[in-house]
Amino acid sequence: MKYVGGAARAAAEEQTTGERRTRNRVASSILGHGPSTAADLAERLGLTQAAVRRHLDALVAENIVEARDQRVYGSRGRGRPAKVFALTDCGRDAFDQAYDQLAADALGWIAQSAGGGEQGEAAVTAFARARVAAQAERYRELIDAAAPDERAQALARALTADGYAATARSAPGPAGEQLCQHHCPVAHAAEQYPQLCEAEAEVFSRLLGTHVQRLATIAHGDGVCTTFIPQAHQGRPAAAPEEPAAPAPPVRPPAAPPDPAAKSASPAGPAAPVSAAEPAEPVVPTRTDHAPVSTSGRNPA
Repeated sequence: MKYVGGAARAAAEEQTTGERRTRNRVASSILGHGPSTAADLAERLGLTQAAVRRHLDALVAENIVEARDQRVYGSRGRGRPAKVFALTDCGRDAFDQAYDQLAADALGWIAQSAGGGEQGEAAVTAFARARVAAQAERYRELIDAAAPDERAQALARALTADGYAATARSAPGPAGEQLCQHHCPVAHAAEQYPQLCEAEAEVFSRLLGTHVQRLATIAHGDGVCTTFIPQAHQGRPAAAPEEPAAPAPPVRPPAAPPDPAAKSASPAGPAAPVSAAEPAEPVVPTRTDHAPVSTSGRNPA
C-alpha cells in the first residue's frame, strides 16, 4: 500500500511539474508575441484550445496574466468579442527575475574566464561599462535636445522606456534633483556585481555633464534606486556675474577718510579761538610771579 501511495504521489508530482512547464510556455509565448487569444496560443504551442484555456485560468488565478477584450477595427461579426490574454506587472516581474539570474550567471562566467580575483573583477567592470555605453548612445540624442533644466526629466523618460520606471523630481535640501528608478531588471545581478550600478552612475554623469551621487539602490535592499543630480547641470550661472560687482566697495574706502576730516573741520571753525586762547593762560602765572618780586623789593626799601 505504501508503494502504491508513493507511486501515486510521484505521478501527481510529475503531472504538476509538467503542467507548470506548460504554463510557463504559455506565459513565455504571451511575453514574446504580446496579448494573444486562446486560439493563437493553441496554434503556436501545438495544444488544444481546451488545454490552453485550462492553463490560462490557472495563470489568471496566479495573477500572471489577465484577460482583456480584443480591440476590433472595422466591422465586427456577430457573437461575443474574443478575449485576449496579456501579462500583468507581476508576470513581467517573474520573467525579469529569471533573466536577472541569467545575467548573474553570465557575469560569473566572465569573471571566472578572466582568471578570477582582480582580473575577474576588471573583466566584469569592462563588460558593465561597455553595456551602459551602448545604452548611453541611445539616450544622448534625447538628452542633448532637451533644455538644460529638463535633462533629468529627459533621462527619466529614456530609462522608463527601457523598463526602469524612472521619475525625476526636486530634491530636498541642497539645490538639485533626484532621479528615482522604481524598477531594476538586473537588481539580483547588481547585488553580486556592484560594477553594474557604478557604470550606470558614470554614464549619468557624462550624459548630464555633472558629477552625480548615488544615494540608494534596489540591489542593496532599498526600495528605489535614487541618484542626486546637482543643479550645476542646468547651467544657471546667475550668481557668477554678480561677483565681479563686489570690488566696487573698495573704491569707497579712499573717499571715506576725507569725509570725516571735512566734518571735523567745519565744527572746529568756531572753536579755533578757544584753542588759541588756551596757550595764553600760562601768562597769568607769570604775572603773579612778578608780584612777590616787587613786594620783596619794597621790603628792603
